[in-house]
Amino acid sequence: MTSTDVHTAYSYDDLPRLMSLMTGDEKHGPAATSTLDVVWVLYDRVLRVSAGSVDAPERDRFLLSKGHGPMAYYAVLAAKGFFPASLLAGFGAYDSPLGHHPDRMLVPGVEISSGSLGHGLPLAVGSALGLRARGLSGAAVWVLIGDAELDEGSNHEAIAYAGAVGLERLHAVVVDNASASHGRPGGIAARFEAAGWSTATVDGRDQQALYEAYTAPHPGRPHVVVARVEAKV
Repeated sequence: MTSTDVHTAYSYDDLPRLMSLMTGDEKHGPAATSTLDVVWVLYDRVLRVSAGSVDAPERDRFLLSKGHGPMAYYAVLAAKGFFPASLLAGFGAYDSPLGHHPDRMLVPGVEISSGSLGHGLPLAVGSALGLRARGLSGAAVWVLIGDAELDEGSNHEAIAYAGAVGLERLHAVVVDNASASHGRPGGIAARFEAAGWSTATVDGRDQQALYEAYTAPHPGRPHVVVARVEAKV
């Protein structure tokens, strides 16, 4: 680690260069790039968490359920100083902490080890319930889901439960790149609405629209933002 690794300030415009440092096979490029704006706006303008508060009880939690494409996530964490950007070039290497799926024991700021589809939202529900039980009403839980993950039944159990118990500190972002096998009558947002969630559907590349959707009030209900991006090819 060098002093420039720690103190260099990065902007959104630096993210493509940071992502380009991560090379090799099995990097799931489209899965990663589809989340770039979604993750950046969260860490740059919404989440109350920083490199210095990764263990603070009142911090906001971000869970990457779509863990099979973590390159954008790693780039944003490096840009925000959670770990040195010099680590990015070792992505996927035997001795690198930056694996093809993020590991919460190895990467500062990572809340869950993920990559198995359908696990992130149930874990986010449990996190929100735990925070509520501890009286930590200021901490928000955010989870990023891929649209194809909605093919997993575990997510629908979590959607139904979260709406029924009014987990208003729970927020989901579904990145929709048209890769799901099964359609939803009325679209993705309608599935959440039927379970009592507050919803918004926006252009996943429009950062101001994302910010406004993220910060929309939703008293007494969990909130989901469906971020539509270009179709996966």
